[in-house]
Amino acid sequence: MNLPNRLTLARIGMTGLFVAAMLLPRDGLIMSRFPDGKTLALVIFILAALTDWADGWLARKYKIETSFGALLDPVADKVLTTAAFICFIEQHNYRGQPLVSGWMVLIIVARDFLVTGLRLVAGDQGVVLKAEQLGKHKTISQMTTIIVVLIGLAARDDWHLWGERFDVFFCRLVLGMMLSTVLLTVWSGFGYFWRNREIFVHNA
Repeated sequence: MNLPNRLTLARIGMTGLFVAAMLLPRDGLIMSRFPDGKTLALVIFILAALTDWADGWLARKYKIETSFGALLDPVADKVLTTAAFICFIEQHNYRGQPLVSGWMVLIIVARDFLVTGLRLVAGDQGVVLKAEQLGKHKTISQMTTIIVVLIGLAARDDWHLWGERFDVFFCRLVLGMMLSTVLLTVWSGFGYFWRNREIFVHNA
């Protein structure tokens, strides 16, 4: 297995650490030793996102792109981003409500499952569907939103830098960024299916 594929697998493994940092209770055996869980989650996510850039760059630079990597890389992205969005549902805003609405996460996850299903159908036909440019923009949008949310959570829960006014602004910012991300996710998914419609029409 080449280095880019190892980095992709490492990103999946880092997802487990990210979820633990986000959700394990502060007074538990593990997080009592790492009280700044949101800060730790932010660092882990940034490192995982960097592996996403690094594996693609290395594969192109040294011309070691593989079909396995082409399939696994977007799956690893989906595992990481989906885990983050689900964790955000467990976080609360200043009103005690979920920071991110479940329906937004459902749309994002549904789109990713549908695209993964299309890739599997294409694989049965001997066709490898690589990530498209609009899909890459979608991934960048999702990761940017996640990083901003993580910074806000770390500032609020770990650093205690601002008070209630920041919390109100933060929640409104999260709502706006999530709505933009959901729209881009739907748009990219529709475009992906439209450009590859012959694959699933042929198997209908």
